[in-house]
Amino acid sequence: MAEREVRTVLTGGGFFEGPRWHEGTWWVSDFYRHTVSTVTADGQETVRFEVPGQPSGQGWLPDGSLVVVSMKTHEVLRWDGSALSTYADLTEHCGGHLNDLVVGPGGHVFVGDFGFDLMGGGEAATASLKRIDPDGTVSVAAEGLQFPNGSVITPDGGTLVVGETLGNRYTAFDLGADGSLTNRRVWASLGPEVTGRTVDEVLGQLAVAPDGCSLDAEGCIWAADAVGGRVVRVAEGGEIVDAVAAPEGLGVYACMLGGEDGRTLLMCAAPDFYEHNRAPVREAVLLATEVDVPHAGRP
Repeated sequence: MAEREVRTVLTGGGFFEGPRWHEGTWWVSDFYRHTVSTVTADGQETVRFEVPGQPSGQGWLPDGSLVVVSMKTHEVLRWDGSALSTYADLTEHCGGHLNDLVVGPGGHVFVGDFGFDLMGGGEAATASLKRIDPDGTVSVAAEGLQFPNGSVITPDGGTLVVGETLGNRYTAFDLGADGSLTNRRVWASLGPEVTGRTVDEVLGQLAVAPDGCSLDAEGCIWAADAVGGRVVRVAEGGEIVDAVAAPEGLGVYACMLGGEDGRTLLMCAAPDFYEHNRAPVREAVLLATEVDVPHAGRP
């Protein structure tokens, strides 16, 4: 594992999530400031809009508008550059907070949820991956996932890979032009099968808890390891071929490749992920380091 300098880009966050590189700038959500911001490479933040229901994953539709998760209202919102509107309401299919999303080449939006009351100490339960079609229709694309979280789509648009944070694995699907997901398979096994009912029982068994992630040009996934205080570069099959540790005392909960040459790895870090600890304070940071292989060309 190469030694890399990790620098601080921005401080003062509540809990950063959903980082994206788009048209020459970083975009990032902040759960507890309820903001979606752009951030320059030298750390200048501009708040673009607020999401009272707690923003998370984001992506861009083919028409150039931004869609972003509103976690606590179970909605995906659309930002046209001047106003927010409801793009889809997914309440019917949610067992917990709505979470991260990825947009396919045909404009299909895939969104996961927690599956249970994580912050309230609910029993761990599986969740579904939901699909929003370009006409606004909402359906369940896949079921029985253990906390579906960060997802990537290959540059050819033919494969969707989703991290199961509480499942020690990445799961892949063939992605059809109509948004259908077929041929479900384990893309990378990161540890043994997890058992347990409480979140603490499950977290204690995880070798890697894949959170927000980014696909590189060699087909590896950089994943935030939500229990390991690091980001890991995972090859198909599960081998960890590289890793970057966060500064002591910080966990990493999302990451994204970007920058002008695609080799900057932005990391969302905080002391922990618990709402009662994070919401009252401003201890979250954005970190960055440089890696060898650029992004794959898709979020």
